[in-house]
Amino acid sequence: MNLQEQLKEIKTQFRLSMNGVVSQSMREKGLNYKLNFGIELPRLKQIAAEIEKNHDLAQALWKEEIRESKIMAAMLQPIDTFYPEIADIWVENMPNIEIAELTCMNLFQHLPYAPAKSFQWIASEDEFAQICGYLTIARLLMQKGDMTERASSEFLDQAIVAVLSGSYQVRNAALLAIRKYINHSEANAFQVCRLVDEMKDSTNEAEQILYNMVRDELGD
Repeated sequence: MNLQEQLKEIKTQFRLSMNGVVSQSMREKGLNYKLNFGIELPRLKQIAAEIEKNHDLAQALWKEEIRESKIMAAMLQPIDTFYPEIADIWVENMPNIEIAELTCMNLFQHLPYAPAKSFQWIASEDEFAQICGYLTIARLLMQKGDMTERASSEFLDQAIVAVLSGSYQVRNAALLAIRKYINHSEANAFQVCRLVDEMKDSTNEAEQILYNMVRDELGD
């Protein structure tokens, strides 16, 4: 089966699995796609499990303006041919937060260069690069959790700035990464506590959000 035939077969599977109620619900929540079949993730995983991973197929799926195609692209992309420059291109063309979250989960966190690349992304001016950076770091912290002292300092400096001055979605991604960092060890929790302690009585809303998140995580 050639590439075009594979794409056609996958789209047939999408149509057969379509869920109009979910699709409509996503539209009402502001998740606008050119085409959205509303297929739930377990079903997409089933479809992907029956297809061999293939670089050209994954790249072709990513270029489609279809929700399910972009999700499946990350599921079918082989790690060894997904070079850093391709990762940057995907991030530049990230359509929304749902695809960002699922791409980080299904692909970015597994890349051998994910730690270095995620730090590049959080230092970017681009909003979705920052989001993907923090979401990938959060995933890596759940996997391994260890960072060098220098990396920890850089991460916390960037993440706190993102929480205090970033967009709503950047703030949420940074908060998630900080939460995973806190949960990794008592030393990490203590380190973050020291950084936010002076925000306790702050009138700044973002500082209060950060302080309260840390306090809630520690059960204080």
